[in-house]
Amino acid sequence: MEILTDLYLGDCREQLKLLADNSVDLIITSPPYADQRKNTYGGIHPDKYVEWFLPISEQLLRVLKPTGTFVLNIKEKVVDGERSTYVMELIIEMRKQGWLWTEEFIWHKKNCYPGKWPNRFRDAWERLLQFNKNRKFNMYQEEVMVPMGDWAKSRLKNLSTTDKVRDNSKVGSGFGKNISNWLERDKAYPTNVLHLATECSNKNHSAAFPEELPEWFIKLFTRENDTVLDPFMGSGTTLIVANRMRRHSIGIDITPEYYEMVKQKLNPVELYLL
Repeated sequence: MEILTDLYLGDCREQLKLLADNSVDLIITSPPYADQRKNTYGGIHPDKYVEWFLPISEQLLRVLKPTGTFVLNIKEKVVDGERSTYVMELIIEMRKQGWLWTEEFIWHKKNCYPGKWPNRFRDAWERLLQFNKNRKFNMYQEEVMVPMGDWAKSRLKNLSTTDKVRDNSKVGSGFGKNISNWLERDKAYPTNVLHLATECSNKNHSAAFPEELPEWFIKLFTRENDTVLDPFMGSGTTLIVANRMRRHSIGIDITPEYYEMVKQKLNPVELYLL
């Protein structure tokens, strides 16, 4: 099957209306954070961010399949020495809109520049919030398994009696574990912390994803020939990775320079310009 990319130039609040209901398997995007990228996207004050984003998330809720997933890369801003609450407020309002906030991943930036301020240090992480329409959604956990690592040799060497059965949690959470299940395994499931370097080679965009970031989520939530959407495509990293992984992709951006950049990067035979 031919892998296709649709590119839309314009404000995603309007361009998303052109997409069909329940047509996208995965949405992964990084919108401009509050008061940042002012020269490109105009900048949105933290107090106005939720109001600005909700019409977008309403359209995303419409176009996402019932089995699909929305991954939102976002970071709160420090205002007058205090962290803004706009990300938490957005989560609450999106839940009222009908979204389920099912998980939160942390992107640990391994090569983050050092720095300090009078009352804090530099952040070396960003949030990746997972939202769904339903409690049952497509998720292919085996695709992102990782090698067991050396920790298993020491931790699993001397197992106690309780380690060999599914005992109750010591803290009363009700969850137990049978550690001996992992004795003969080569791979384990990852945590929700992703240790990835930031993208340093892309000089054409101020906040480009590393390719490994969308790749990980595309593996986790989609299969070949599924459709991946980035409504703030920027330099097009998500679309390029999706195409390489044989997923259809849809990109939207309001900036003509980014639109033209992505158009040049992608195979013209596979491209639909709208």
